[in-house]
Amino acid sequence: MMLLLSLPAVLWAISFHEFCHGYAAKLVGDPTAERSGRLSLNPLDHFDLVGTLMLLFVGFGWAKPVPINTRYFRHPRRDLVIVSLAGVVGNVLTAIVCVLFLRFYGQTWGRFLGDAGFTVLAQMININMGLAAFNLIPIPPLDGSKVLQAFLPFKYLRHYYWLEQYGMIILLVLLLTGIINFLFNPILRLLWSLLPFGKPF
Repeated sequence: MMLLLSLPAVLWAISFHEFCHGYAAKLVGDPTAERSGRLSLNPLDHFDLVGTLMLLFVGFGWAKPVPINTRYFRHPRRDLVIVSLAGVVGNVLTAIVCVLFLRFYGQTWGRFLGDAGFTVLAQMININMGLAAFNLIPIPPLDGSKVLQAFLPFKYLRHYYWLEQYGMIILLVLLLTGIINFLFNPILRLLWSLLPFGKPF
């Protein structure tokens, strides 16, 4: 039952995350996502089987990345940060809206929502925060690595590009060994501190 009630949150989290990347890219001059049909809230356009199952069962995961072409960026480093953080910002804003709704309208709408409705909202908060925190880990191909790339001095970029080739392998090793939690948990705690009224449960 919990998995079923978590599904709307998972589908929204991955769709809105990637939509925000694509829309931010469009705003800074890159039409690639729009031209490839990825400027969409349709979950099927962003579906990645492994990443979606991870998000559903573990609480963090990923979607199929929206294509970005940095050659269109007018200010490459600044625009890379904007586009990379857009998905995370979208997830955190979703969580904030849900927290505010529960805070101010929870009692009023309580009978209408029922336990199932509250569970969906709670999972909307948890899963969006989990996806945001996971993507801030600075390991390729996650968003946090792109932010790191934007701030690296040019002399270190070749080392970053070399590491980027093995990013997915490194990420999988960290996931399988559980070491990823030492990176994920502090970031998640930081994001929880940004929510109005703190962590709701």
